[in-house]
This record gives sequence, structure tokens and C-alpha cells, in this order.
Amino acid sequence: MHIEIQPHMLSWACRRAGYTIQQLAERIPQLVEWEAGEIRPTLKQIERFAKTVHVPVGYLFLKTPPKENVPIPDFRTVSNKHLAQPSPDLLDTIYICQQRQSWYREYAVSYGEKPLYFVKQAKIADDPRIVAKKIRHALGFEIAERQQMKTWEEALRKFIEQVDELGVLVMVNGVVGNNNKRKLDPEEFRGFTLSDELAPLIYINGADSKSAQMFTLAHELAHIWLGESGLSNFDPTGNTKNKIELWSNRVAAEILVPLEQFKSEYQNAEDLSKNMNVLARCFKVSTLVILRRIYDAGYITQDQFWKGYKAEVKRLHDLPKGSGGNFYLTQSARVSKRFARSLISSTLEGITLHRDAFRLLGFSKHSTFEALGHSLGVI
Repeated sequence: MHIEIQPHMLSWACRRAGYTIQQLAERIPQLVEWEAGEIRPTLKQIERFAKTVHVPVGYLFLKTPPKENVPIPDFRTVSNKHLAQPSPDLLDTIYICQQRQSWYREYAVSYGEKPLYFVKQAKIADDPRIVAKKIRHALGFEIAERQQMKTWEEALRKFIEQVDELGVLVMVNGVVGNNNKRKLDPEEFRGFTLSDELAPLIYINGADSKSAQMFTLAHELAHIWLGESGLSNFDPTGNTKNKIELWSNRVAAEILVPLEQFKSEYQNAEDLSKNMNVLARCFKVSTLVILRRIYDAGYITQDQFWKGYKAEVKRLHDLPKGSGGNFYLTQSARVSKRFARSLISSTLEGITLHRDAFRLLGFSKHSTFEALGHSLGVI
């Protein structure tokens, strides 16, 4: 049975997914004729098209495109202007995290968990240095210990474990769910926070560099302390007028690179690039964060900062990206070890249906479920 679809809705769905009609026509040959109104598609064809462009099939039957807003406060800006239409990848990532948070909150309530003391503990009027010190103390976050670690990966893994032990769900993923064909773009967002007194959740874009992920985690942790949900894209230039983002950046910088300790480590060398790399390895943060701290400390001028910033952005953009890794380690990082352990335990106890557990974890095989449980020590 052929159905009637407004041609402009097909064009809109393609643009929403980042394609042109011509690009998708290679996979769906009839698309050009549908869009021109020459022939009408069948329901099955439209369902296939909707799956290809990651759009709810019901949207395609509307007369005009729906207005899709990010379901949490959007603090992302470029030159102090809010970013345009969110991608389907970003929206779907937020939606699944909201579902996971909702499940975990009910789980925490059922076990009589108490609200976490640190959520909403801080106010934006508080001194970022004092708040950062409190956060480091709560985590047991020792700068000296991190400086002894050989890699950013090791430092990030330790940081995530500390935040997880505190009671925060930390999810790190560079794709939508487990779909490796739907890669997330760090240029669109670095991370987001879903604040909650029982089930606070931090999501980090795993497609970003490990050193950048360190700052994102610290930044989103500051959001948790404020009790503010939000979507962020870290700008080390500090070029934002949003008070929450500016405050969170300052707290994050103090968590990772306390200014007084930074000054004691800083060598007033003429080679700015070399100095940045040495300090980045020392504190296990990105060179852009270090560059900002050099400027904050008053060691370089604003012109020197901008010159160094532009050169460093170009260098980082040209670096090759890593990939691969153990599937089960990756999987537990994608959904948070705390969440995965709780969900698997609840499922084995018969409280949560396997169907719901598979949906929240993002796979469909029972063998994968069991293997993940074994890797986490739950089974």
C-alpha cells in the first residue's frame, strides 16, 4: 500500500541527519522520485527510510517539521551564540541516558538510598578554588598521585573510578549506544550532566581525546555540585558569558590544575609549546587547559595566548585518533560500572526484565549479558 508523505518532510529528515537527497539516493534509489512527488512510497519503504536517517517514523507524516529542542539546558556556544539544531545522534544519546537515570533512580529508591550530600552543595557565588578543594577531598583526588601515572588513560580511569565510588553514574562513549556507525562529534558537544540527588549522571563524549575528557569530567562534576543539568562544549578561551559555564570551567581548572601548585611547577621557558607539553603530561590534562592556566597565572599576554591557542588547536586537529580495546571494558565504561552492576543484579534477581535490561545496555544477546556480568564480578 502506497502512502502520502509531504516531499519537504523527506528533505527535512535528510538534512536533520546530515545528508543530502543525492547522498541517500545511493542507498534508497526511489528517494529522488519520492521527493519530487513523482511516486509515493510504501509504508515499509518509509520505515526503512526513517531507520536510515534516525528519525521517528511518525514525524514523517506531519505537515511541517517538529521543533526539536535539547531536553536539558543547552550551554553550548560558539562566539557566544547558541548552536543550531541538535543532531539525531546527540538527541538519542540524551534520551537513552535519561532512561538509564530513571531506572537507576527507582532502583536507588527501592533500596532506601539517601540523597547524595554533595548534589546542590555549591552555589555560583562560591569561590571556585574552595569548591574545587572540597571536590578533591570528597574524591580522594591527589594531584601528586596523578602526576606519577604514566598515561592519560590511567589517570582518566582512576578519576572515573573515584567519581563512580562517590555515587555518580559516569558514562563514556564515542558512539550512539553500541552503533559504531553513529559516531559522536566532539565539535557538537563534549559532555552533559543530568543532575539528580539520587542518580546524578555525567556523560562524556568518548570520541574526544583522553586529556580533554579529563577536563570534561571535572567540568560536569562542578555542574553536579551546583545541582545543574546541562549540555556543554568546553571552551578553554573562557569566551562565554554564561555564568554557570564560566564558574564550572574555573572549578574544573582548579580541580585538575590548582593555580598555586601550577606556579610551582611552571618553568619560565622561552619555548611555550615545549612548556605546555611538559605540564600537560605532569597534570594529565590537555595542552589547551595548560595554555589557559599559563595565561591565568599572568605568564603570557592575551596576544600570546591567542597565538598559542590557534596553533595548538590546529596541531591537535591533525593528530591521529586511536581506536579499539576490550569490548567488555568498553561496554562497562559506556554505561557506567555502577549502573551495569545494579542493572545486571536486578535482572538476575527477577526484578528487571531481561528485555528491559538489554534495551538499556544496548545489546540483544544473552551471552553478551552474561559475559558483561562476569567481567564486572556480578555473575
